[in-house]
Formats: sequence, C-alpha cells, structure tokens
Amino acid sequence: MKNSIYSTFDLSKSLEQFQEKVTKLLELTNISEWDGRFFKEREEKIRESALILAGECTALLLHKLSKSQEFLDKAMQQTQGWWHKTTQKHGCKKRQILTIGNVELSLKLPYVVERPTQPNKNQKSLQTGFCPFLRYLGMSEGLTPGVFSKIAQYGAIAGSFEAARTTLIDWGINISLKRIERLTYYFGKIGIDLRQSKLKNLECGSLPTKNVLKDQRVIIAVDGGRTRIRINNKGRRKVKTNRVGYTGEWIEPKLLTIYVVNEQGEKIKNGEIPITNDGTYSGFEVFLQILEMYLINLGISQAKQVLLIADGADWIWIHIPRLLKKLNCPIQTYQLLDFYHAASHLQDFADAAFSTKDERQQWFKKARKTLKKGQALALMRNMDEFIHEATGERLKILVRERNYILKAYRRRLLKYNEVASQKLPLGSGAVESLIRQVVNLRMKGNSKFWLKDHAEIMLHLRCQWIAKTWDNFCDSIFNSFIKPINA
Repeated sequence: MKNSIYSTFDLSKSLEQFQEKVTKLLELTNISEWDGRFFKEREEKIRESALILAGECTALLLHKLSKSQEFLDKAMQQTQGWWHKTTQKHGCKKRQILTIGNVELSLKLPYVVERPTQPNKNQKSLQTGFCPFLRYLGMSEGLTPGVFSKIAQYGAIAGSFEAARTTLIDWGINISLKRIERLTYYFGKIGIDLRQSKLKNLECGSLPTKNVLKDQRVIIAVDGGRTRIRINNKGRRKVKTNRVGYTGEWIEPKLLTIYVVNEQGEKIKNGEIPITNDGTYSGFEVFLQILEMYLINLGISQAKQVLLIADGADWIWIHIPRLLKKLNCPIQTYQLLDFYHAASHLQDFADAAFSTKDERQQWFKKARKTLKKGQALALMRNMDEFIHEATGERLKILVRERNYILKAYRRRLLKYNEVASQKLPLGSGAVESLIRQVVNLRMKGNSKFWLKDHAEIMLHLRCQWIAKTWDNFCDSIFNSFIKPINA
C-alpha cells in the first residue's frame, strides 16, 4: 500500500475488484511450496485487500454525505460557533481526504471565510477559512476520524514515532514520519485544552459533579517518575548552526490513578466504573488542581470508603489529606504509606544493623510482620536499641531509616492492620505500574530530551490508553470540534 488509491465511489466495482483479488488468493496452487511463510504472505495480501475495500466503502459514505443538502446544512449550522461577525460563505473548494487502506478521495465542499472589516492595499481581501463539513466531522486535517485517532493512538503508545509509522502502514495508513508526529501532538493538545477547560470550570465553581463513585470503595494512588526535559540555553545562536544550545534537566512528572475495588479488595476492570489516570510536569500545585478536578467530577464525596496510598514524599502528605478533607470525603477515609516502600527502609536498616545475611533476614522478616500488624511503636523501640549501640556512618543510616518510619507514624500512615481488615490494598503498585508504562517505556532515558509541552501531551495520551478510556477520550476530542454559538 505504498501509493494512494483514488476512490471511484463505485461500490459494485470495488466489490468486483475485491472478489477478483481474493478469489485468486484462495486458490490452492503449487501445494508443494506451501509453508508458514507462504501462508503468511497470502494472509497479508487478503488483509490488504480487505483494508482497501473498507477504505472504498468509507469513501463512498463520505461522498454520499457530501451530496446530502440536509447534512451540509446541519454541518453549517453546527459550526456556527466558529464563525465571526464577518464570516461569509465563499463558494466551494476541493479537499483531499485519506481513509483506511490508503484510499484517497476528493470532495467539493462549501467553504466559508472571514472578511477583514477594513481591508487595505497590503492586506488580502480574504482570510483563511474552513469547510464546515470537514470541521464538523473532525476532518480538517484531511483524514477521516478513524484514521486521525489511529495515528494519535499509535503515535502515543508505540515506543517511537518510527515504530508507530511501521504499525500504521500495516493499517494501510502511509503518511510521513513528521506528519505522524505533528498529528499526534495536535490531537493530544486538544485533550490538554479540554482538561484545562475543566480546570477553569473548577476555578469558577461550575464543574459538574457526577455520581460515578457513589457507594464505591475508592483508591487514590499517587507517585512520581523521571523524564529529561530540554531547557534551551540563554544567549545568542551559534553562527555555524544558527541554533541555541540546550541542557537536559531531570524533572519529576507527578501521576495519579483513581480506581475502585470490590468487597474482596480486587480492582474493578469491567468498564462500568472507568479507571482515571493522569499526570503533569507542571509541579505539585497544578497536580493538586488536576486531582481535585477529577475527584469532584467523579463525585468523591459520595464514596463509601476512600484510601489514599503513596510513598513518603512530603508534598503528598502535606497537601492531599487537606484536599480530601476539603472535598468532604466519607468518614471511612484512610491514608497509608505504601507498605513495600516502608519495608524497603526496614531492609536498609537491617543491612546497616547486622553483619551477617542470616541476622539481617531474620530481623527484617520479624520487623516486617510487626509493622504489618500495626505495631509500629514497638518496632521503633526495637530500632532504637540498635541506634544506641551504633556510631559513625552506621549510626547515621540507622537514624535515617528509623526517622522515615517515625515520620510516617506521626502522620498516622502505618495503620496496615486496620486497612487490611477492610480488604483494601496495602501497596501502591497500580500507580508504580502506571509510571512504568506511561513514563519509563517511552519517555525516560539518558538519550531522550523532551520539550515540556510535548512531554505533557505524551503523558496525557498514554494515561488515557493505559486506563482503557481511549474511545471515550477520542469522543471528547471530536465533540470539541462542535463549538457552541455562545462560546
């Protein structure tokens, strides 16, 4: 599918060509040559023919819509919100559209432009306009909605844009690498703008509250990752390259996941209650706004139980508990230090306290059980016994690890026995898995330098995919092309 196929809008001819190609492919000739490789070739050719037929059908459907005056009028009316006072109809223009199977079609569509109020000699009489038909259907980029969303999907979830292009070619979408990159960021930027619109509604007090979390057992897990962000150097451009140098600064993206568990403590993944994933590179203040927006929108105050679980980062435990209190979370709201983070500090304490492996493991297993039973005070008294006998660097390590447990105890984050009795999770594995899939597998690496805006977009897109809410996310993107008249 290297070259585009131009649609003839003739279904009978398309079906005839498809039948002719596939009939030949179904023939059992040269049986002696058949093996797995040979069968795979036939399989791929059948798939290619099917994709072309799908593209031809899509092209015919668009052609029929473009000839429907009723639909053209509807598109004109639904896009009135994008018109200005001086916007006028300006005849028709031909537009090329690419659909699945690398099938291309040409449509002659009504066009509107904004005329300048006081044109002068050096100013063109007509400004850039648009086709209401294409804008209404989300096809202003010359792609069908299915193709556009598929490009953004693989541009985001593939390991690189090069890998995305390879996969898209298999779908019969053969466009340039630069265009895939541009369209992925454009699609994702719309998603970021929609999120920003919700944040403005939150600020104005007009954010709607749904009852998604009503009577549910809700888990809120928070954590951070690492990504190298490109920071341009100050000063003049270099004479030879005409470029400004840059440095790569490690910045922590902060991520959240909000999900629901059943009475047995198992994560609900049936789609009835969607998982919410998101994050930002803009610091904890913006992160808190995003978290608040989601919690209000989902109806956190109507939940049956709430568990906030995270590692020991100070910013989390200083700010998020206040936010939960502000949002009138239910009485059964728990805050918990991730048990496995706490246990890792006990292991570090054991490594410093004992000289032999057996002693370390024996003490660690006992300390871990003590912590899990909710006997943190007894555990710290035992830790203090080792601290009193230590000196030098060993003393510093023991005090540091004991203080980590002490700080969590004072914040009441070690109630593992109480949380376990409610059959709620003790670990933040959900958000750690999210960081691995969203950040580490695509965005983290010593040789990777991201522009901050691009990193934010990629983070947001990948979060939607991992949450399995991509279809709903795409619906919101295409709905945004219908702008209310009073917007």
